[in-house]
Amino acid sequence: MKKINFKLFSVTSIFALLLITSACATEDLEPTLSQDKSVEGAITKVDNLYGILKGALNRATSSGYWGREMIALNEVRSDNAFSNGNSGRYTTQGEFNYNENSGGIWDNCYGVIALANVIIQQDAASLEGDAALASHYQGAAHFLRALAHFDLVRTYGQQHSGGTLGVPIVTTFKGDDLFPSRSSVSEVKAAIMSDLATAYTMMDTQYDDKEFISKFAAPALASRVAIYFGEYQLAEQNAALVINSGIYSIIPGADFVGSFATKENVNSIFELAYSQTDNLGGNSLGYIYKFAPGGTGYGDVQPMAAVEALYETGDARAGILGYQGDKLTNMGKYPDINGWDNVPVIRYEEIVLNYAEALFRNGNTANATTQLNSLQTARGASTTPATLDNIMLERRKELMFEGFRWDDLMRTGSDIIYHGTLENVLGTLSYPNNKFAYPVPAAELNANSNVTQNDGY
Repeated sequence: MKKINFKLFSVTSIFALLLITSACATEDLEPTLSQDKSVEGAITKVDNLYGILKGALNRATSSGYWGREMIALNEVRSDNAFSNGNSGRYTTQGEFNYNENSGGIWDNCYGVIALANVIIQQDAASLEGDAALASHYQGAAHFLRALAHFDLVRTYGQQHSGGTLGVPIVTTFKGDDLFPSRSSVSEVKAAIMSDLATAYTMMDTQYDDKEFISKFAAPALASRVAIYFGEYQLAEQNAALVINSGIYSIIPGADFVGSFATKENVNSIFELAYSQTDNLGGNSLGYIYKFAPGGTGYGDVQPMAAVEALYETGDARAGILGYQGDKLTNMGKYPDINGWDNVPVIRYEEIVLNYAEALFRNGNTANATTQLNSLQTARGASTTPATLDNIMLERRKELMFEGFRWDDLMRTGSDIIYHGTLENVLGTLSYPNNKFAYPVPAAELNANSNVTQNDGY
């Protein structure tokens, strides 16, 4: 499979540049390089939708999005990790000194949204090929659009900084509004949940592919979004859909650490694909988390010393930690230094934890305890009753270094103690705080006067 490359910049400029090439489709699509051109004439077959969807997934794998930034940025601002400054990376983020000159997540999310919108806008009935497969691809595009809008709002939205502004909602490619303003957080949430409901309806399990978006990835992500926004009835309903499907299972404790070096495991709901010939090399998660035996690798994002004590003897998850010299390191997750391993975006264990929390918050403590204990038992850990503290601790232990901890701290209204390169305490940011919303990139502000900056930047 040839890697598909896209260069898309801001919300405004995504309408001005779309280059689609694919070795998978029966024909390459004609490049569309300006706003007054149309992609519609180049999309005549269902295979063409496949090529565009591969391009959107490729954009999601970049180091500026799920390939590194989305995960590392959230870990280094949490109590799981800090930047030791080995190569100078992530020190500004970890010390909350970031500014509006960085826009990787913003640019890549809107690049994914642009490609998803091209797929969604097609008249599937007019395309040559399997109509049911076309519907599945369009459902997958709704899923990716929802994922990107969610990642944008949890990064740039003001819900944890005392405001109400979210991000621009973009639902058309080359639509009438080329300079969209920021919608409210509640409006973005509604758009995300609508897209995920549509995705679930349109996709079919006969086309499921864990590297290419499966039907139950939609309710799985919906449970994540609902938990994040405190919509616990919706979280329970969507998590139950995934669990009751019978498709996925908790990976056994003996296989837990090794699962991050293998692909499409029994607990995988959606993962982004990498290979020995198609990887991020020095821009990968493996490179930022650890050093290779030969001394390569940045190793900037280092676990806090306190995380070792979170795991009791016999807990399989303790195996993700190790030492390189005297440096505590994430050795088990994203283990390949060059990023050959797939990046899990949604694991079944997260959905079990979402379900346990939703059940608990909805008053069903007994069933919540059953769900929580099922994961603890599989990991070789002691079982505990379902309380909010116990559920949050289990989330931290299970999902460590995967980018969840920051959002869990935010949605529970936690103050943040932040650290310097020697793991020394620099200060405390009280909740809410303007620093909890990342600044809108300067390039976007310059391109679109309708977009306003977050407070404090």
